[in-house]
Amino acid sequence: MRRLSFLAFCGILDIMNKILKEKIIEAFSSVVPITIIVLIVSVVLVPMPVGTILEFLCGAALLIIGMGFFTLGADMAMMPMGEGIGIQLTKTSNLFIVLSISFIMGVVITIAEPDLQVLARQVPSINPSIILVLTVALGVGLFLLVAVLRTLLKIRLSVLLIVFYVITFGLAFFTPETFVPVAFDSGGVTTGPITVPFILAMGAGVAALRSDKEGASDSFGLVALCSIGPIMAVLLLGIFFKPSGAEVGLAEHPLIETSQDVVKSFAFELPHYAEEVLTALAAIFAFFVLFQLISRRYKKHQITRIVIGFAYTFIGLVVFLTGVNVGFIPVGQLLGNNLASSELKWVLVPLSMLIGYYIVTAEPAVHVLKKQVEDISGGAISAQILTRGLAVGMAAALGITMVRILLHIPIMYILIPGYLFALILTFFVPRIFTGIAFDSGGVCSGPLTSTFLLPLAMGVCQGSGGDLMREAFGIVAMVAMTPLIVIQAMGLVYGAKLKTVEAETALAQARAGSVALAGSITDYDVEAYYD
Repeated sequence: MRRLSFLAFCGILDIMNKILKEKIIEAFSSVVPITIIVLIVSVVLVPMPVGTILEFLCGAALLIIGMGFFTLGADMAMMPMGEGIGIQLTKTSNLFIVLSISFIMGVVITIAEPDLQVLARQVPSINPSIILVLTVALGVGLFLLVAVLRTLLKIRLSVLLIVFYVITFGLAFFTPETFVPVAFDSGGVTTGPITVPFILAMGAGVAALRSDKEGASDSFGLVALCSIGPIMAVLLLGIFFKPSGAEVGLAEHPLIETSQDVVKSFAFELPHYAEEVLTALAAIFAFFVLFQLISRRYKKHQITRIVIGFAYTFIGLVVFLTGVNVGFIPVGQLLGNNLASSELKWVLVPLSMLIGYYIVTAEPAVHVLKKQVEDISGGAISAQILTRGLAVGMAAALGITMVRILLHIPIMYILIPGYLFALILTFFVPRIFTGIAFDSGGVCSGPLTSTFLLPLAMGVCQGSGGDLMREAFGIVAMVAMTPLIVIQAMGLVYGAKLKTVEAETALAQARAGSVALAGSITDYDVEAYYD
């Protein structure tokens, strides 16, 4: 019996390794474009030390391997676990228990989110950084509770979005100006590689037990609402604690001259990120064990698969975070600082748009969203179309951000009309597109945004003589906003085409019916004549 179990375990590993190769190849095709762009810029526009370039290339290689492991691990562990908890919650008649578990899970997975840790370490106005982390976690927990309640009560997503965003922008007027961009960035970084797979799957699980036709549409929207909670929570923190507008300086990086220095830089940081990810995943795994002991939901082979998935997720996140933090942050700062302080500073606008167009495909959570959308829509909304929409949104976000930093435009001048337009669109697009669009905003702002694009913005701000707290922070918020408009615009086109097809089908059926009726009458008349 033990031999059979061991052979089954080996069989699972063999299948997973084959899938892993496919995931790594997919990650390679996603990361290569951004790598080539940076290399060309380093040769043509911003000459960089050879050691820095070598460090960047090593970081890109680790990013590819890490993304392959992570996406496979998310498929095996995070998504089945989230969906199972979502389904199990709906079977519980006690609403208090349902909402309590939703709140606790929201807090736990947010504290485990690596993107939030990265952002918190770069905000000097809140010390210690754990205050920001806990504030954001409470915001996510509260709004995950609201999101589950919305799905169960069948409340239209657009209504809640309007109400909560009105409250959010109202709070922003009472928050210190230097703190508003950080608050909106907090909403973006919370929906990263750990949070998104779990929340998306949990939404699908809760909605799966609804038999109405809007169930699939309402499976989206949990990420959207969970992005609002942190913004409101951090704005309140700014109002009551009055954090100072301390200056942010660019991080100092050790000089990299030889290949040995490169290896040392990665080896030095690897244990730190391993400890961080292990602590994060341990909390989620402990909750899974407790859930399994109470519900007995998963069979033995499913538990084995989930445990292996946790291992893949751990390896993937450690490798990914080490690669982007060590290899990408120095390059982002150098690019931004050197270009912004030169006569070629306006090249930053098209260059950042080009980087944004390709970098979105390298975000781990984007791959999870694409798969979920394609599955739930039955292929009607393909992963390829969604990727193009997100890429256009990311490009627009970075182009607008560079113009904002170079011209020193306050972020609220862009966020208010942008969100207002996005909320108006919710009344004119199919409901499923509203959920996908607002989920996409949080999904696009993942690890690469906080470890490459934020340092790029900080470098540009430093080079152009801007205020880092007011102008560099806010790039995550911009990245989270533009997909709301782009994806819903796709929804308008999709809805128009669907109406056209339905009209043509109805017309064809009417014509076919008329012909059949005419033929019927003619035959009757002929027979009557001969009679």
